[in-house]
Amino acid sequence: MAGTAQSAKGRRGGIVGINVTPFVDIALVLLIIMMVSSTYIVSQALKVELPKTASSDETVSRTSVVTIEQDGKLLFNDAPTTLEALEPTLKALRAKEDVNLVITADKAAQHGRVVEVLDVAKLAKITKFAINVDRSKR
Repeated sequence: MAGTAQSAKGRRGGIVGINVTPFVDIALVLLIIMMVSSTYIVSQALKVELPKTASSDETVSRTSVVTIEQDGKLLFNDAPTTLEALEPTLKALRAKEDVNLVITADKAAQHGRVVEVLDVAKLAKITKFAINVDRSKR
C-alpha cells in the first residue's frame, strides 16, 4: 500500500488549460509599439485638400495674392493696401466666391507681419491659403 500512495504523489495530471500570460505580454508590447509609431505618423502628416473635378457644380475659385515687401508694406493683387483695409477686402471677396490666398513675403520681411496677414485671412474666413517660396537650391 505504501507503494501505491507514493506513485499517486509522483504522478502529474495532464495540462488542462493554456497559459495566456505570454500571449498577453506580446499583445501589450505590440500595442505600445503601434501607439508610439502612430504619433510619429500623425505629426508628419500634412493637411492636403484634394482638387475638385472639372465637372463639379462649384464655381472655380480665384487666386488672390498678398505681397509683403521687405519694409513691411502690403500689396493685394499688386495694388498697395494696409492691414486694416485688407480684412474688409478679403471678406467682400470671400462673400462672392471661394478664395485661394497666396502670401508672398520678402525674405527679409518680419515674421510677425506674415502672421498678421495670416490672422486677417482667418478672420475673413479664408481657409485655403499658401505661402509662396522659391524652390531653387541654395
